[in-house]
Amino acid sequence: MRTAKDNRAFHFVNAAALLMIGASCILPLIHIFALSLSDRVALMSGIVSFWPVNIDFVSYKALINGTPILRDFRNSVVITTVGTALNMVFTVLAAYPLSKRYFIGRRFYSFAIIFTMLFSAGLIPNYLLVRSLGLVNTYGALWLPGLISVWNLMVLRSFFEGLPEELEEASRIDGCSEWRLIAQIVLPLSVPVLAALSLFYGVAHWNSFMSVLIYLNDARKVNLTVMVQQMIQNQSLMQEMTNQQPAEAANLSPEGLKAAGVIMMTLPMVIVYPFLQKYFVKGVMIGAVKG
Repeated sequence: MRTAKDNRAFHFVNAAALLMIGASCILPLIHIFALSLSDRVALMSGIVSFWPVNIDFVSYKALINGTPILRDFRNSVVITTVGTALNMVFTVLAAYPLSKRYFIGRRFYSFAIIFTMLFSAGLIPNYLLVRSLGLVNTYGALWLPGLISVWNLMVLRSFFEGLPEELEEASRIDGCSEWRLIAQIVLPLSVPVLAALSLFYGVAHWNSFMSVLIYLNDARKVNLTVMVQQMIQNQSLMQEMTNQQPAEAANLSPEGLKAAGVIMMTLPMVIVYPFLQKYFVKGVMIGAVKG
């Protein structure tokens, strides 16, 4: 048996490891935030660490006034909200029947769905399919090919399988229809796992990059992730902003602009996560250990 000393040592090592992992995640973000708020002199001298030096909002002002970042931010919100809503609706509609033992062809459909997780057609066939459907340069190309995540579907199916069958039997005795059963009984009981899966889908849509580059040709439709990546790689953007805002050009620096763009791309997810965090671990574990 382990002694109390062994337990204390384990908890100490565990806490130290988790602290280091947490610091490795949060400290780079704090550093980027400090860079975005520091003035040009501090950035050029390289003295900024984890606290802003000579706080200046010129980088954020230049981004808002000199780039289409607000338009691209709106595009990201549309892509994320609509895409996540579609994902959740169709994931629920697929997971619920697969969780019922009396569903005819349940094993076949489950195998066919899992097969797509192990083997995929590849990038070129997917692009040809999207083009043949007329979805190129539309947001449908971002939403429809990944409408259902197989892993999320399996988690939600396992959760539905763990719900007591007595609830369904009692509701049917009371004359409850299938749709009313899902809307008034199943979904309210599934809030933790639905919130966790919504977070997964939302983060994936917010950070979508390759699919936007491949399927969207109109620069007015790209999301914030692509805009920030282009800003980081394209040095000509700094020159364009300097020409548009000559009064603020002396205070601008490429490092500050890049840091401000990264913060504006990251901040929404950082704000949303605390509201869903209480459901996160509970929802995933409930769906994972059942079935």
